[in-house]
Amino acid sequence: MGLAAWTDPRIGKHLLREEGEVIVDEVRHHWCAFVRPALEGLLALGLLVVTVVTPVDVAWLPLLLAFAAMAHAAWLAVREHRDRFVITNMRVFRVHGVLSQSLATMPLTRILDITVRRPLHGRMLGFGHFCFESAAQEQGIRDVRYVARPYERDLAIQRVVQRSGLRGGRVN
Repeated sequence: MGLAAWTDPRIGKHLLREEGEVIVDEVRHHWCAFVRPALEGLLALGLLVVTVVTPVDVAWLPLLLAFAAMAHAAWLAVREHRDRFVITNMRVFRVHGVLSQSLATMPLTRILDITVRRPLHGRMLGFGHFCFESAAQEQGIRDVRYVARPYERDLAIQRVVQRSGLRGGRVN
């Protein structure tokens, strides 16, 4: 079991291929979602530098902290990388998790409203967050964060819904 098995969520195994389900868009997190893991990795490198100039009898402490910070940074990076939001011609779903994997699905027929939130830094850096509303009180997929090009992805979902005939067509 290699590194790819831990970092790839294997989206294809969740598709209903015999029903004709195809992927319209597979959304990975925007690079901004990886800023925190990168900063923690830099902190770990800084702690390794401190280890070099620290007396030998106490050098174990910054070394231990560096390994802990690096392990946490790696965990966060893998967690963000494995979190995928997928738009198909039948539904939207989200796969996430590192050791255990969660799958949340919402059929296109259940999507009542999609809110795209773009905070100031999201507008400057090109990402936003989706909030899905459905008729159900509790839903497995609600907030999808750090979506690159959110307006394009919103239009892709609207296009799929329109093409599937789930909403009323144009009135002449």
